[in-house]
Amino acid sequence: MRRGTEFAKTCSVVLAVLCLASCGGKSGKLVPIGEGLRGPSGMKATLYASGLPLMSAFALDSRGRLWVTTSGATTHGTDGVFVVPGPGERALRVVSGVRGPLGLVWVGSRLIVSSLGKVTSFGDLQGTRFHARTTIVDGPVANGENNNVILAPDGRLVMGVSSSCDHCVPVSKWSASIVTFRPDGSNLRLFARRIRAAYGLAYYPGTSDLFASMNQRDDLGSATPGDWLALVRRGQDWGFPDCYGQQTATCKLHPAPVAVLDPHAAAGGVAILDGAAIVSEWQLGKVQRVALTKKGGGYTGKAAPFLTGLENPLPLLTTSDGAMLVGDWGTGKIYRIAQA
Repeated sequence: MRRGTEFAKTCSVVLAVLCLASCGGKSGKLVPIGEGLRGPSGMKATLYASGLPLMSAFALDSRGRLWVTTSGATTHGTDGVFVVPGPGERALRVVSGVRGPLGLVWVGSRLIVSSLGKVTSFGDLQGTRFHARTTIVDGPVANGENNNVILAPDGRLVMGVSSSCDHCVPVSKWSASIVTFRPDGSNLRLFARRIRAAYGLAYYPGTSDLFASMNQRDDLGSATPGDWLALVRRGQDWGFPDCYGQQTATCKLHPAPVAVLDPHAAAGGVAILDGAAIVSEWQLGKVQRVALTKKGGGYTGKAAPFLTGLENPLPLLTTSDGAMLVGDWGTGKIYRIAQA
């Protein structure tokens, strides 16, 4: 009887993963799935937690607790790091005094947080208080916007750094880049350069293929192309601010995206789920799905709507049971999307 129960649980997880990745179908038609959201048929949205306005990034610890950063867009008086002990439980503030935290990741017993102009390591957690706090990266751009930070397969940390301007040539070589460094902050290196704003980062499971959401220039108005989902390789030059997808000889020397998202979408979090990339569009209140197909050493894909009915979706996280957590920066609600 016990073996049958475990088998049923395993099948349920597998079905949930497969359904999350493919239930949307090619038509992109979405249906009501609960909590005021629309999504793929066969899925259900439930409220995981609430009361966390301005949430910007997620991370799970070894106990399965959800850690959340909050960051204002222009003011940072309420920014911080919170922990949600479990579904339906109240979020507890653990860290204050961080400005613009947009990324966090657990490395062993230490929580690494990227924020404006620095990366900080928090350790010696006792209850809901860290007793050790160390700045491991000063910068790399003074007061610069450090975006998501994730752990790479080789044990190093990888982080997006936004350009210091919308469409100028940045002065610092670290601006408009993806950087990599050791978990103690040492050995800072450029991974890829001339990327206006690489926000969400995620590795394709079992590989060293790094996917990033990229925000385009805003000064072009209606001529601005869609934001991008891109596969980023070490050493690449993406051509910012001159190239943004134009079909010119010069721009063809730079990499092309895997998929084009909506214009002025403010592409946010990225998660990989069973062969598909899920990308949040903060400005447009929806989440896109990009089915990834391997081709010639890279990937191709096309974006299709996955979730609508959100205000400003930003952080995304897949869980071990085949579900997905979606955080709404605007409403402070976290939704769990799973098989109905």
